Order: sequence, then C-alpha cells, then structure tokens
Amino acid sequence: MMAQEPADHPRVQRTPQEEALKQTTRLVRELGIHDSARIDTIYKMHLKYARFRQKGLTRAENMERMQAIYDELKHLLSPEEFERFMNHPAEQPRRPQGASSAPGRQAPPTPRQ
Repeated sequence: MMAQEPADHPRVQRTPQEEALKQTTRLVRELGIHDSARIDTIYKMHLKYARFRQKGLTRAENMERMQAIYDELKHLLSPEEFERFMNHPAEQPRRPQGASSAPGRQAPPTPRQ
C-alpha cells in the first residue's frame, strides 16, 4: 500500500502517453511479454483509457473504465497471463466488482441495534 504524499509534494500529473507507457511497461515486465506487436496493442489500449481518465470521471465511471480495461486485457493476454495479472498484489485492492478473484476476505459482521 502506498503512503499518501505530503501536502508540500503534490502528485505529478502525467500525460496520457506517460501513463500508458508506465502501465504497459509494468504489465510487460510482470508477465514477461516480448512480442512487439502485442506490446504495441497493449500500449494503445492503455493510451485509450488514459485519455478517457483525464476527462474527470466519477467513481462509478472510473469503475466502469477499470472493468473495460480488465475485459480488454482478458482478450489480449493468454488465460495464464491474465490469471497472473489478476493475482498480482498490485491488482488486489483495485479489482472491480465482478472481476475474477481469488478467495477474499469476508465482510465484518453488521452491528445489531
């Protein structure tokens, strides 16, 4: 989990191209993808959603965007690669509802009134 940045160090706003490159590089490194055509396709997908993200999305719209990314990755990656991607610790806290998941935590019991 990342710590929050101090107020005197504001978060740097990346361009859609920078964000797409960062996400693609991380994914390619984690999954060991070497096919340049697949890498280019994954970059273009990330770029499309990075541009969409810059439009100032609501929480619901951002969740839809994340689900769309997962749906596209499911078609771009092999089943084994997609499973490794979804089970990577960095994806666990961001996984949208309905996405394939490993056994999760149970919700705490609701207090009685």
